[in-house]
Amino acid sequence: MRDRWRKLGRVYCPDNHADWSVSHAANPFPEPLGGNLLRVYFSTRDSEQRSSISTCVMELGDPPRLLEVAERPVLGPGDVGLFDDSGASMGCLTQVGDRTFLYYLGWNLGRTVPWRNAVGLAIREPGSERFERWSLAPVLDRNPIDPYSVSYPFVLSTEDGYRMWYGSNRSWGADQASMDHILKDATSPDGITWSPTGTVVVDAETRSEYAFSRPCVVRDGDVWRMWYSFRGDAYRIGLAESTDGLHWKRRDDTAGIAPSADGWDSVQVSYAMVFDAAGERWMVYNGTRYGLTGFGLAIWEGTI
Repeated sequence: MRDRWRKLGRVYCPDNHADWSVSHAANPFPEPLGGNLLRVYFSTRDSEQRSSISTCVMELGDPPRLLEVAERPVLGPGDVGLFDDSGASMGCLTQVGDRTFLYYLGWNLGRTVPWRNAVGLAIREPGSERFERWSLAPVLDRNPIDPYSVSYPFVLSTEDGYRMWYGSNRSWGADQASMDHILKDATSPDGITWSPTGTVVVDAETRSEYAFSRPCVVRDGDVWRMWYSFRGDAYRIGLAESTDGLHWKRRDDTAGIAPSADGWDSVQVSYAMVFDAAGERWMVYNGTRYGLTGFGLAIWEGTI
C-alpha cells in the first residue's frame, strides 16, 4: 500500500456561531491536550470578513468527534490604525520556556494592493488560559529583505534558538496570479526579535505555480519535513524534506493527500498542520474556499 493520509471527515464549519464567527474555520492549528483530546485553533470571520482566532475541542478518532466550540475569541482584530485592524488569523503555537507563544497574521486592507500582512505575537503565561498581545506592533513586518509582505509563520525551537518559516511576496501584479509568493525563513534568539535570512526555502518549479503558503515543519530524527500549500488554479498540499532545516527539496508526489471526488474538500486541500498524538500521526487541513467549508482530520497510513 502506498503511503497516504486517510481522511476521517470534516470536523467543524461555523454557521453563524456568533457575530464574530459567522463563517470560516481556516488555518487550523492543533494543541494536544492528552489522550485523544485536541484543541484546535482556527481563523474565523464576521459578516464584514474581519478575522478572529477561535478554538474548538475535539476527540481524535474515526470518525473524529466535536466536543465544544469557544464562545469568545482568543484574539480579535486590533484597534483602528494598527497592523491587525482588519483581522487576526491563526499562525502557530510555540512553547518558549514556560510560556506559550501564539504567532498570528495581522492584516490591513489595502488600496493599491488587496492587503498588507505582518506577523504578530500574543503570549499565554503559565497558569493562565488567556493570550495577551505582546505588543501593538508586529514582531516581523515588511523589511529590506521582504519589502512587499510577510505571511503565515511557523516557528520551532532549535539548538541555536528559534527558526521561523513564513511566506513572502517578491512582487505584486495586476492580478492574483502575479503575486509571486514564496517561502523564506528567519532566526531569533528569544522568539521575539527576528532576523530574516533572505533564503528562499521553497520556490516554484513550473510557470503555473505562483503562491506558497502556511508551512508546517516536523523533525523526524535526522529528517526535517515541511508541509505547505501551493497553487496554480487551486491549492494543493505539498511536501519538502531537508537534512538540516536550511536546504529543502520538494517531494510533492509523496505528500499523500489530494482533493476528494466530491464534498467539502473536492476543489482544493490546503493549510495543513501535521502533529503526533495518541500514538499516531495526524493532519488537520482545510478544503474548498480557504476554510469557508471548515476543517477536517486525516490519519497517516505509512512509514515515517
